[in-house]
Amino acid sequence: MRMRRVAVGWLMTVKELSRSRFVLTLLLTIPTIFYTLVALTSTERTIAFRLASVSEDTIASVSERSEALVFIGLASVGLLTAFVAMTFVQKGVEANHRLVLCGYRPAELVAAKLAALMCVMFIVGAYACAALPIFFRPTRVLGTLLGFLLGGWVYGCYGLFVGAIVRRELEGILCVVLLANVDVGWLQNPLYYSEAQNRAIIRWLPAYFPSQVSMVSAFSDHSVERALLGGLAYGGTFLVVAMALFWRRMRVRTAGEPSLSSPLGPPFLGAQGSADDTMHRRGS
Repeated sequence: MRMRRVAVGWLMTVKELSRSRFVLTLLLTIPTIFYTLVALTSTERTIAFRLASVSEDTIASVSERSEALVFIGLASVGLLTAFVAMTFVQKGVEANHRLVLCGYRPAELVAAKLAALMCVMFIVGAYACAALPIFFRPTRVLGTLLGFLLGGWVYGCYGLFVGAIVRRELEGILCVVLLANVDVGWLQNPLYYSEAQNRAIIRWLPAYFPSQVSMVSAFSDHSVERALLGGLAYGGTFLVVAMALFWRRMRVRTAGEPSLSSPLGPPFLGAQGSADDTMHRRGS
């Protein structure tokens, strides 16, 4: 893997995202709207729920508003990073084909997109965590931030997976919304988990480990190492599969070999020009 090409790919991906000013605005506006709605509709009554990653007998008693703020903050980070990741893969498929024909490796393109996604994940996660002290102060702010970033990691890698396996935007949006609503937007709420009958199903969903890191850090001093490692492994699995699918779609095919993305095969690019020149023209 050539780091110079990864750096150029990262820069062009960031430039492409920066052109969508409305999207950039939404990345910070949506968490703000979610927090505002929670503050307006929740109460300060005390609720109790299980910290499942510690033990089934470990109970946290906190205000309803504090629990809802951490939960909705994690949901916003996961949802937004998944959408951005899916867009990174689905947009510019033909340009990516040309870059591969010019000498770029599919792994370098994925690494560039992943680096840009990490920037988005950190900005949105840090913003969502920084807004929490306006309403309450988590027990461990850095641990809560780590949980938000872990949620962005898992759902960002899921977004890459969806973008690699689904070719059309509408189907990709439905895949992201369906899982996010059921998982991070519903079943991972500790209040629902505490009363659920089949908790094993919830523990197998992508947002289980990020939600546990966030909740345990925000409301206790217990260790989150196991949940952290579980979340990293979960996201890493999505990433490996996404890279394999992206490589299969982008690989250069011999004459007469059918293409996965077009019946005519990948777009032709003449021998003139380097891969870096093509990437620069894409970002110009």
